[in-house]
Amino acid sequence: MAFDFAPPPSAEPGHRLSRMLEPSEWAAAGIPLLRNPREVITGLHARHLPAPSTAVVAVLDHDERLAASASFARRPSPPDGWELRNALLAQLRQVIPHDLRRRAPVRTAVLLYCRSGGAHWTEEDGAWMWGLRDACTLHGLRCGAYITLTSGGWQILGEGRSGRRPRSPEHPPAPVTSGGGAPGAHRRTAAR
Repeated sequence: MAFDFAPPPSAEPGHRLSRMLEPSEWAAAGIPLLRNPREVITGLHARHLPAPSTAVVAVLDHDERLAASASFARRPSPPDGWELRNALLAQLRQVIPHDLRRRAPVRTAVLLYCRSGGAHWTEEDGAWMWGLRDACTLHGLRCGAYITLTSGGWQILGEGRSGRRPRSPEHPPAPVTSGGGAPGAHRRTAAR
């Protein structure tokens, strides 16, 4: 008797493309606007100092105060919303308990992604959007803004709001070793 296993999601390119959101789908999803995006973005940037290919997921309370945040480097692979969702869930589970027992979400997750290139939407952005929306559902959070940070500044995709500072560094910083950690280790977690 032989058993056949389904290929992993990354082996099915058609499914990978379905795990991303177009800007119009994101805009139509009713994502709540940040009241003070510059303050939120500046605070996350100062706390995590993201380099290119770094994601910062943050949970905000009902007053848009930071409840918890974590940053991590994205592995170089084709963008897949399923894998990005799992990475976001892993970070959320480490920094804040889920809200699945509540009737309606009271906290909001936002994602700041620092990347190279221009401010225009990319397939990678679409995969992050899909991943953020799904991770929020699975963790009992309201899905909030998706923010890109490039060398030109920041932009909230789907809203059209942007600013010149903070911005992504032109080149990633050199790897740093501290306290016996592995060279290039990059992970920060913060909670208040």
